[in-house]
Amino acid sequence: MPASLPPGLPIVPHGPNGPGSPGSPGGPDDGGARAGHDHTPFPMSENEFEAAVNDALDRIPPDLAKTMSNLAIFIEDDYTPQPGEDPDTVLLGLYEGVPLTERDSWWDAGSLPDRITIYRQPILDICESREDVIEEVTITVIHEIAHHFGISDDRLHELGWG
Repeated sequence: MPASLPPGLPIVPHGPNGPGSPGSPGGPDDGGARAGHDHTPFPMSENEFEAAVNDALDRIPPDLAKTMSNLAIFIEDDYTPQPGEDPDTVLLGLYEGVPLTERDSWWDAGSLPDRITIYRQPILDICESREDVIEEVTITVIHEIAHHFGISDDRLHELGWG
């Protein structure tokens, strides 16, 4: 766990519901979904990928990290489209929960943590080097954390974090 993040932000390589399980209810976003590419996925072990996610979390300024609340971060191999979704849906990351901007004074009373899931295989599928993986993981982590703060996909795309 990065020292700069508050308690309650576990990194769980395979979430409690197993690979591909979306977990708690919440609004899915595009998670930085990308079109398929015609190259071999970059080979990276689960431990190396987890280290890249931890490094991305370490880049969050401490003052900002302190304001994150009731948030769990997971790493899973791949996203499984939900019933009614396009079966070809590809996500790099997913935020599920209630953004800080939408919480009221009663929200903390027994609420489950928000959940961010970073999907390993789709990121490796679009990357050609270790540097590409680190950059894409950083963009995806920041993108999903921004949703925790109530920032929309449209605004993230405007800011270059889409």
